[in-house]
Amino acid sequence: MTEIPNMVPVIPEIFVAVIGMALLMLGVFQKAADDATEVKTAHLVSRLGMISLVLTMMLVATVAGSTFNTFSGMFVSDPFAVYFKILILFASALTLAISHNYMENQGIARFEYTVLVIFATLGMMIMISASNLMSLYLGLEMQSLSLYVIATFNRDDERSTEAGLKYFVLGAVASGMLLYGSSLVYGFSGTTDFQMLGNMFDGDHAPDASLGLIVGIVFILAGLSFKVSAVPFHMWTPDVYEGAPTPVTAFFSVGPKIAAIALFIRVMVGPFGDLVQHWQQIIVLISVASMLLGAFAAINQTNIKRMMAYSSIGHVGYALIGLVVANEAGVRGIMIYMAVYLFMNIGAFACILTMRRAGRMVEKISDLSGLSKTHPMVAAALAIFMFSMAGIPPLAGFFSKLYIFFAAVESGFFALAIIGVLSSVVGAFYYLRIIKVVYFDPPDETLDTPIDRNLGYVIFGTALIVVLFFAFPGIIIDGASAAAAAMFTK
Repeated sequence: MTEIPNMVPVIPEIFVAVIGMALLMLGVFQKAADDATEVKTAHLVSRLGMISLVLTMMLVATVAGSTFNTFSGMFVSDPFAVYFKILILFASALTLAISHNYMENQGIARFEYTVLVIFATLGMMIMISASNLMSLYLGLEMQSLSLYVIATFNRDDERSTEAGLKYFVLGAVASGMLLYGSSLVYGFSGTTDFQMLGNMFDGDHAPDASLGLIVGIVFILAGLSFKVSAVPFHMWTPDVYEGAPTPVTAFFSVGPKIAAIALFIRVMVGPFGDLVQHWQQIIVLISVASMLLGAFAAINQTNIKRMMAYSSIGHVGYALIGLVVANEAGVRGIMIYMAVYLFMNIGAFACILTMRRAGRMVEKISDLSGLSKTHPMVAAALAIFMFSMAGIPPLAGFFSKLYIFFAAVESGFFALAIIGVLSSVVGAFYYLRIIKVVYFDPPDETLDTPIDRNLGYVIFGTALIVVLFFAFPGIIIDGASAAAAAMFTK
């Protein structure tokens, strides 16, 4: 008789799946007789979705501090997974909070949006807890299929349709590369289980890795690099960020990126941690290229969403420095960095969502001129986010980079840390340029007032976290330290 797997570790995932299906049924059976009813249904489903994501955070927190394996070792719940799942759930809930007013104004307020965000969140949670190449791919595809649809959610807009198509085609190529790499790893090792792979290459056996296995790891790295939009697999990012609806762009910039970074750590530090000499040089190259491209390519951008796309590529480069280090300090640095990045980026995109003129969205950096006069609080918050992204102390972005660079220096990667610091200096130019436009450029036309209440709450909350991080760093740092330690507990 087959033994029933332990279902306790997967209760949060089961809850999210049930909620997603329940909200889908609710939306379908709430017949939309007219546009007003459709908007009302979308609003109801969005509210229920946000409440459900908060409840899921509580469920995830209940298993914090313990490590469980289930489904024949294909699914693991440990402090590392708990930390990243809470970040993902935060990102999804904040995305829904900033989306509703935008969707209604654009005439695309439909309940399917919330359902797709929830199913994408479910895929990310499975990715983070994957302990097998098969469960990894299952979570990755569940996330990707949902994201392909919401990228083109504004189906009457050519840019949105183009963004979804580009993301789908290139995403399919990346998924194929990842799957091919997984098949090579399986073919040359005989297993897809992370624990068995780790034991196989533990200690003295590490140099015995075959060439076919190394090629498989390279293909897996290529697939994961696409998901985090690292150079040279970044080509989709600016176009998709510009074409997708702005709340979707905000979601893309944090949720999938955080999940893919977690997957990067889980795969490379876990089963292939003892083969670090075979893949470390690749990560160094990807990290340096991402930092440099993110710093220089953003300088000439006039569209703020494209600028944020190149900014996100640069931030991925900084985070990958921790993966190059491949020790507990490096992983802790990545986890702190991604937590801070979440609040900086969501806050910045919430500010971008206030850019409306005569009832329509505007996206040019020059459109921010005079924001300090029409929306002084939003201008102050945007300045906080830009200073933080530039790494100006005492804001949270400074400390997140500090932990990453310290980890690199302690492990002897001085050149990588120097390149990171210099890239930050170059990147500061375009962040400070936005502040200059906001406070010193005369406005051609003023932006609409007032702003949506939900946007105001998100902007205020995220700005507060970024400003007060130096005073209360323990909440994030202690959690990151415990989660990083769990990754290196054999």
